[in-house]
Amino acid sequence: MGGGIPVAVLNSGEKIPLIGMGTASATPLPGDLPISPFITAMEMGYRHFDTAALYGSEAPLGQAIAQALQQGVIKSRDELFITSKLWCTDGHHDRVLPALKKTLERLQLEYIDLYLIHWPMSMKPGEVKFDFSKEDILPMDLKAVWEAMEECHRLGLVKSIGVSNFSCKKLSQLLANAKIPPAVNQVEMNPGWHQRKLRDFCKENGIHVSAWSPLGANGAPWGSPAVMENPVLKEIAAAKGKSIAQVALRWIHQQGVSVIVKSFNKERMKANLEIFGWEFSEEELQKISQIPQYRGFSGEVFVSLDGPFKSIEDLWDEAS
Repeated sequence: MGGGIPVAVLNSGEKIPLIGMGTASATPLPGDLPISPFITAMEMGYRHFDTAALYGSEAPLGQAIAQALQQGVIKSRDELFITSKLWCTDGHHDRVLPALKKTLERLQLEYIDLYLIHWPMSMKPGEVKFDFSKEDILPMDLKAVWEAMEECHRLGLVKSIGVSNFSCKKLSQLLANAKIPPAVNQVEMNPGWHQRKLRDFCKENGIHVSAWSPLGANGAPWGSPAVMENPVLKEIAAAKGKSIAQVALRWIHQQGVSVIVKSFNKERMKANLEIFGWEFSEEELQKISQIPQYRGFSGEVFVSLDGPFKSIEDLWDEAS
């Protein structure tokens, strides 16, 4: 792995760069997403790219990788760490391998480094899209789906397998039957949503935590200014001569968590990499630990009286 970004070793033995570039967009991307931001990111030193069947960004990312190799921006495919995710409509035992093969085709790759179950539920097979109807939501046969994920791993199509948005309870259910434990749980985490209990559980079970929405999804329809306008973070940023975003990302990094950052703005892409070589004092960490905690993405869209999750508490396994 190049790029000078520190890595963590996963329980699969693979190394994950601790900063990844996210490719999701608040509004699903058109098929003609420019590939240039991904190439720019590689030139800056980004080596970890996070995509998903849902995002519509697999094909443009694949084109960018091909072009970067051609131009010598990267010397070999092995320098990159590529994560993608299985959408709920393919969350069925016999649909996992075909879904991964489509992902590989779009990315023009022979393998990906990490494949995640995007959400702990299935949906009626159909188009991969976020505007689904509540009737489509089905309980996931986790044991069967995970066996199919393990098969993808055994076939060498993916180096590590994991999950996203899984609670402690759902991880326990998965671990009870897994032959290969999940390497990663990618969840919402930022200074306004610490996920302490979940991180402790993952640590005990050797599961690496990766953070999406590290800045509180500022600007997304469901996002909030809880991070970017937080007075505590503002004060620490001013004292350190850093931006609020850098303070938020550094805090996540200091928790031993990898972070998925998303910006197609060159200055911000560069600034997001400048979170190494400095750290917080105990007093600053203490202040951050007292920031009021709120989950940004409620998951309300997945709650339905006829579905597997009758309430938000059912989805996250937390008391309200």
